[in-house]
Amino acid sequence: MTQPPLADAVDQGAAATPQPSASVGARIRDLRQARGISARFLAKTLGISPSAVSQIERGVMQPSVSRLIAITDALGVPLVAAFDPASDRPIEPVGPSGFTLQRAGQSPVIVLDSGVSFRRLTPGSSPGVDYFESIYPTGASAHGADGLFHHEGYEVGTVVAGELTIDFEAERVILRAGDAISYPCSVPHRLHNTGETDAVAHWLIVHA
Repeated sequence: MTQPPLADAVDQGAAATPQPSASVGARIRDLRQARGISARFLAKTLGISPSAVSQIERGVMQPSVSRLIAITDALGVPLVAAFDPASDRPIEPVGPSGFTLQRAGQSPVIVLDSGVSFRRLTPGSSPGVDYFESIYPTGASAHGADGLFHHEGYEVGTVVAGELTIDFEAERVILRAGDAISYPCSVPHRLHNTGETDAVAHWLIVHA
């Protein structure tokens, strides 16, 4: 039987290392302006100063995970919209089978406050769903030292490596490699790494 042609959506020799993204602040500014929202209005919605919004957009200050999620919620865009402009537009299937392909080296990485990094895992557009990888260095947190946060959607996560701690209002859960968890994002929570190595997790956020 004749072998089907090899899908070649990306140069087979492309580097496997994910590409660093452009400034997440610049991406936030573009999203805000495209929606006709002023920096002052966004600041009021977030409960921060217009100066803080300006510093984030200019890359002077990196947002925390919780702040980035609050910003994308306020702008009415999925979290992955902050990762790269390609999330704004559908990607045409690469061949007659109708699949969409993203090679490892094509996925941009954003680095946030305390060194937490996010990498988009979804190839192409995925309306209503955010799928991404997060890496929490030792001591890193998604939020402040004592605060919990909540946001939109329903979250499913699997720890791939290391150890990730999730604090809820009444209890603490420690996840290790292979462990999985799910919960409504409306439940106040805080993610942080108290282990001795980087914590790597894959997350699926489903929006209503």
